[in-house]
Amino acid sequence: MTTAQADQAVPAAKPAWRGGFGRLWTAAVLSRFGDALRTAALPLLAVRLTDDPLAVAAVTACGYVPWLLFGLLGGALADRVDQRRAMWAVDVARGLLVAAFALAVALGHASIPLLIALAFSLTALQTLFDNAATALLPSVVRPESLGSANARLMTGQQVAGGLLGGPLVPLLLTAGAFLPYAADAVTYLLGAALVASLRVETPSREPRPAGATLRADIGDGLRALWRDRALRAVCGATLLCNIGMGALIATLVLHVTGWLHAGTTGYAAAMTAYSAGSIAGGFLAQRAARRLGRVRALLLGGTAQTGALLLMGSVRELTALVAGMLLLGAMGMVWNVNQVTLMQQRAPAAMTGRVSAAFRTASTGGAPLGALLGGVAARTLGLNAPALLTAALFALAVLSLIPARAADVSKDAAQDGVTTAPGPG
Repeated sequence: MTTAQADQAVPAAKPAWRGGFGRLWTAAVLSRFGDALRTAALPLLAVRLTDDPLAVAAVTACGYVPWLLFGLLGGALADRVDQRRAMWAVDVARGLLVAAFALAVALGHASIPLLIALAFSLTALQTLFDNAATALLPSVVRPESLGSANARLMTGQQVAGGLLGGPLVPLLLTAGAFLPYAADAVTYLLGAALVASLRVETPSREPRPAGATLRADIGDGLRALWRDRALRAVCGATLLCNIGMGALIATLVLHVTGWLHAGTTGYAAAMTAYSAGSIAGGFLAQRAARRLGRVRALLLGGTAQTGALLLMGSVRELTALVAGMLLLGAMGMVWNVNQVTLMQQRAPAAMTGRVSAAFRTASTGGAPLGALLGGVAARTLGLNAPALLTAALFALAVLSLIPARAADVSKDAAQDGVTTAPGPG
């Protein structure tokens, strides 16, 4: 039986809303709502402070650098500590940090160095939070519900962040430049309270050998990722995609306001289209996996995203950008849901945090480089060049993933949540 046939034979199980998953979902959605306000407002604030594309791109680039510095450490810690406690403690710290930034903006002390410091600090804390959250989810839902839980989490976050949060930014900025950041701080604190109220049984861990070190734990996670043929290929493809997305995201505000002359309204329309597409993709992700297998679903998503990026970079119309962002968001969600679920399914339960950290660090490491490349391309080749550069990188990602289609998820793992050990390299 093929992977696709196995997926069709097992109906997707839905996670129960009562109990842990409902609270975790609400916390994630609230947090994404606040993050959407901040991430949409931050580049607009940067453009007000400077007209240098490299300086604007540097704000985005520094938001990725901590994954290179602390990502592996965050995964090792996530497998050692109480994941629920780590998550709410990080959210409290992030809430206080963003509240302080909101106060600085209100007092007129905003600057590019301050924006860079905020982006760096929030991502440094995120390295522990995200790895802990990835490792905690399999303890909150049943194994057969894991794929559906990921889809619902990501779709809910896009509804809150894109359709609700993003369009509110121009209104909030009109009332006060500090308001998006103040609202973000509140959502962090509310999310912390919800996560702290979770009552879940974390998987039992085997006693660690005497003298076990974080360095050894990190090495175990890296080796587990490398030995799994499917995960290794997906990680490499995601690295190429993230280089491209770093270039696109860092310069998108310049693409909209400078190349298309569409202003902040056009920027909000583009971000809303991306979020609407992501919501649609949340409903498609599991269906694509059941029909094609997870790796082949990634191939479909990457190919469609390449076409969307070519449209965005070659047609100088706001409607083309909106259509491209809509498709980019839909297929991006197909990619993200299947990528995360694949990793959770194939990683050993006691090593999920470390394998997640190894995957995220390796794949996210290209985003800072991409952001800087995007700034250089926008300055030297034109403000639409980053979109075309991203299309080329996505095409390379698809080509690099083709050999791995034969190593798609095993029959057992295709049953939407059965955790398996990594396969042979």
